[in-house]
Amino acid sequence: MSANQLSQAVRQQLGIGRVLPLGGPADGSWITERAAAGALRAGAATPAGVRIGTLRLSVADPGHAPEPAVPAPLSALPPGPLRIEADFTAVADRPLTAVADQVRAALLEAAVQDLGLVVGVVDLRVSGLLEAGEEAAPTPYAPRPEPPVAAPAAGDRTGATQEGPAGIAAVARGVAGVARLAPALGGPSRPVRLAEGHALVQLAVAAGHRALDVAHAVREAVAAAPAGPSTVAVLVTAVERD
Repeated sequence: MSANQLSQAVRQQLGIGRVLPLGGPADGSWITERAAAGALRAGAATPAGVRIGTLRLSVADPGHAPEPAVPAPLSALPPGPLRIEADFTAVADRPLTAVADQVRAALLEAAVQDLGLVVGVVDLRVSGLLEAGEEAAPTPYAPRPEPPVAAPAAGDRTGATQEGPAGIAAVARGVAGVARLAPALGGPSRPVRLAEGHALVQLAVAAGHRALDVAHAVREAVAAAPAGPSTVAVLVTAVERD
């Protein structure tokens, strides 16, 4: 790998953040921190007058996390319960402990219902207070555009006449809830990485679909395809909103 390629790979990794487990050790699924944090910001039903600031996710206890059932993506964290760390500002018209409880509950609900994350801890910090009536509207969620991936040729969406990464990609595109293939690891032209009988499929989840459910469906469809790989992992790199 050249110095320029290495530099680009580092910048890309920093941009997507950590590669987090999606579900448990048997689920064979991961999600980028950028995608998860964006979905939580957009989907959490926080109380009026609250704005979430910095939001980070990590594995709460990586030293005791189990091994995944399938090979993990490059640099992925082990599939243990997650820690969500966030700060927020709020209007000082009610007890902050009660507000924090509401924010925590909203983040947990969005993590489980919208994504399928397993969360062990939610740490919150009040970073500022707002005056009554002060605008506290959240910053609109605008996901970073992903590199375009060439669409399959007509008649190829089932992958029945293709083999290797192209066939796997065609099968994945046909699964309900897959918005598009959206690579974040391995270069913009490699949404499917196939090596030694293991496939990694990188994709964006369509609006209105739970990320873990889509990942399960993709893994099942790819594994059941003719000449399918021995094992399949999914990396969710974006979650679209309505």
